[in-house]
Amino acid sequence: MIDYVEYRGDKYPSFQTIGNASQFAIPFAKYFCKGFGYDVGCMNKEWSFPGSYPIDLSFDDEWDSNNLPPETPDYIFSSHCLEHVDDWVETMDYWHSRLRGGGILFLYLPDYSQKYWRPWNNRKHKHCFMPHIIKDYMNDKGYKNIFSSGIDLNNAFMITGEK
Repeated sequence: MIDYVEYRGDKYPSFQTIGNASQFAIPFAKYFCKGFGYDVGCMNKEWSFPGSYPIDLSFDDEWDSNNLPPETPDYIFSSHCLEHVDDWVETMDYWHSRLRGGGILFLYLPDYSQKYWRPWNNRKHKHCFMPHIIKDYMNDKGYKNIFSSGIDLNNAFMITGEK
């Protein structure tokens, strides 16, 4: 039997309610994110990208998505974080400014297809995303080798690019 939750007439896999969404992206991110990097928004050190420096206010009052440590990272990995920041473009611009040349930005984001994750249904979320929006932003910022997944069973998508 498949465990599911129902929201406004649609069924979603119940694992969408337990957190740790990064577990679905980490196997892919390991191919892109190498060297020294940050996991921004991981919420729990145990859920962070392996070998990364975890950034989240829940356990570190010094750093957050718009105030990273001074080291220049080889990558920034972020799972289900941008929907919570006040201004996602400002945050992405900041991350772009902090990445070294050739550095990797790897994002795992909730997709608009999941009704509960839309800001008007979940007040913890301030934005909703679709892959083409993030890809357009990354193209405009000059990222190269941009790869985007389709929407997965977690109603989320991965997108990565090289600065």
